[in-house]
Amino acid sequence: MQLSKTNWQYKLFTPGFLLLLALLLVDLSFLIYQSYGYPEQICSGLIAGYLAYLLLTKYTDLKWLICIILVIGLLDVHLHQSKTTFTITDNAAIKLYPDQIKLTDNWLSAIGEVSDGKILVSLPVTSNQVKQINQGHTIYLTALTGQVESIMSATNYGQFDSRQYYAGKNIYQQAKLKSCQIKVVPGGIADYWHYLRFSLQSYFKRMPRILSFFSSELILGENPSQDNQGILDNYRDLGVIHILSISGLHVGIYVLALSTICFYLKFTEKETFVCCLSLLLLGIFLSNGQAGFIRASLTYILGKIFNFRGWHITHFDLLGLTCMLHLLLNPRLMMGVGAILTYLLALGLEMTNKMPSLKQSALLNILLTPLLLFYFFQFNLLTVLFNMVVVPYFNWVVMPVTFINLLVFGSVSSISNLFEKILTIGEQFISQLSATKLGLLTFGKISWWQCLLLLILTSMLLLYVNEQVSNRRMTNFLIGKLVIIYIILFLTIHFPLTGQVTFIDVGQGDSILLTTPFPRRTYLIDIGGKPNFGGKKLAPQANKITVPLLKAEGISKIDGIFVSHQDADHVGDLRPLLEQVPVQKLYMAQGLINNPSFQKRISGLLHQDQIVQLLAGNSVREPQIKFHVVYPVKPGLGTNDDSLSLTFTIANKTWLFTGDLGQDGEQEIMSRYHLHANYFKLGHHGSRTASNPTFLQQLHPEMVFISAGRNNRFGHPHPETLTTLKVQHIPWVSTQDCGMITWTYGGFTEPKFTRFIPVNNK
Repeated sequence: MQLSKTNWQYKLFTPGFLLLLALLLVDLSFLIYQSYGYPEQICSGLIAGYLAYLLLTKYTDLKWLICIILVIGLLDVHLHQSKTTFTITDNAAIKLYPDQIKLTDNWLSAIGEVSDGKILVSLPVTSNQVKQINQGHTIYLTALTGQVESIMSATNYGQFDSRQYYAGKNIYQQAKLKSCQIKVVPGGIADYWHYLRFSLQSYFKRMPRILSFFSSELILGENPSQDNQGILDNYRDLGVIHILSISGLHVGIYVLALSTICFYLKFTEKETFVCCLSLLLLGIFLSNGQAGFIRASLTYILGKIFNFRGWHITHFDLLGLTCMLHLLLNPRLMMGVGAILTYLLALGLEMTNKMPSLKQSALLNILLTPLLLFYFFQFNLLTVLFNMVVVPYFNWVVMPVTFINLLVFGSVSSISNLFEKILTIGEQFISQLSATKLGLLTFGKISWWQCLLLLILTSMLLLYVNEQVSNRRMTNFLIGKLVIIYIILFLTIHFPLTGQVTFIDVGQGDSILLTTPFPRRTYLIDIGGKPNFGGKKLAPQANKITVPLLKAEGISKIDGIFVSHQDADHVGDLRPLLEQVPVQKLYMAQGLINNPSFQKRISGLLHQDQIVQLLAGNSVREPQIKFHVVYPVKPGLGTNDDSLSLTFTIANKTWLFTGDLGQDGEQEIMSRYHLHANYFKLGHHGSRTASNPTFLQQLHPEMVFISAGRNNRFGHPHPETLTTLKVQHIPWVSTQDCGMITWTYGGFTEPKFTRFIPVNNK
């Protein structure tokens, strides 16, 4: 019997088996959850077939085990496959844990629980309800009024996809409530655990800002305030954002610290393990199940169990077993970028563990680069050097200061203030270093198959560079191939043969991106922005839409921005855009510069010689394009009636943009210029105040475009405008239905229109 058991263990822990099986399961998870088109599905299927072939031919004695694990995996997927179908009824209720609630200016947003899953929740709350929520109890929302809808997917290229992100958490619906009643119901054990997490959130919020930020990131795995976004951006631009994630580094430190304490307390090895296990389980809950923390914790726990049992397993197979168990707990694991990065980094560490630290760091960054380009569109060429500066600061200053402050805050305020000053100095240095943009390369977004190809080649490079299988000829061959591929990708993104006119979906607003073929020039007509009707501080939309789009296109500077007028839905995001992207020229209608509110948007960000004021009859001559100004005819202050109106011709097609100009202005344009435009963006988002029927008849466009927000409060586009278009047989498209709309010209193909949201996904 003992012989049979030993034989089973020997077969199961045959080097490479568990790693290969884990890779197969990961690929199948991609096939099930992330293959959105036939090319992705075919590729995932071929990889799965190849991995299955390797397993079945190399480990023939374990065929039964392979089949059992695959069946268990499919059953697990089936059990986690159900989606919420929540509807608002008289008896409907939503459960909210206190640590899952965010309150901002009497506005609640949260992840709630309903009978068949989880759901996003947002609603306005009264002052009394805020007091009720801040007590930290688990609450139930009842007497609901509002609507439930599917989570919106990304509508622009490069935009963060909320639908895919929450699908990874098995959340598909959002409840936009208008009102509700709040009930507090006595809770169970789960409620006490969530209250503990809420208490820590409240404790950290009372700390000075930077200490609060690092405490929340290192313990809870979350950013407590949008005011700290600048810190995250600094670490990301330097390529060291990984040190802020709760991962193997922190698990190692926690285990080492607790093991040291247990050693002095004369605990046995198994007693120490129980203490560490308890701490890690608590950490998994507090960190809200961060993939990196779970991965590192599972690896430690499994490694210790194997050690106690005397079972021998390679580090690669231990990582594979960890991944399989993690997928069993969460089949949608690999839908998260963090999970992909943490497992790839862990695999890379094992592949390079015998290399010198500097060489290892360089190769790990090369390994991660394809994913960085696919998800974030940029990377820092000097990340290895910045790691040498920032990581010691983080390990020897940030972490000790943060954890000591956890113990003394509230009792010794002078120490907390001293710690805050120390961290302020450190973060100011990092901010100044990040502001230089030294080494930061806006590469552009690569496709899924390009990312996969680069990952395969880079993984092969790491294997051949490893001392155990060193092969200089193959190593040089792989390096050469990688360099050539990266150069080709960079050139195709940054020196395109085509140009574009793109209506960016900025919701209720206007923003049009115009680029020319090689040598590429980049222009924007308006920037968009969110109208602030409630007087609350709003996060710039440019950070979520325009800046990611530019980075995905590989655009790191703008040659010119034309602003039509002062309204926030056209220029509200001008300042945050100027702060992040260099702009050569800013064009506007004469007189707008005298508008005090507009002056605040550009104050301190542009030199006087970068500002160009225009009136009807002026032209802006650029290398590949000439902009003609047709309105206004006299200076103004940037109201709708003063909207800067432009026309230009590219690829034998004439375009006209009139901002929010009304019908009187349209008639004045037509009386001064006998215009004909192939393509026209309807004035004022399709409002009845613009798009005069006579003006449209004389313009005689082939197609018109409407840039308006979904379910906007103004009812744009108005029925009267759409009726005019129908009567005159003018085709129209809207960002409401299509998302980003792009007209591509140049190259070796005919000009064509594309919409970001597919027709069958409206």
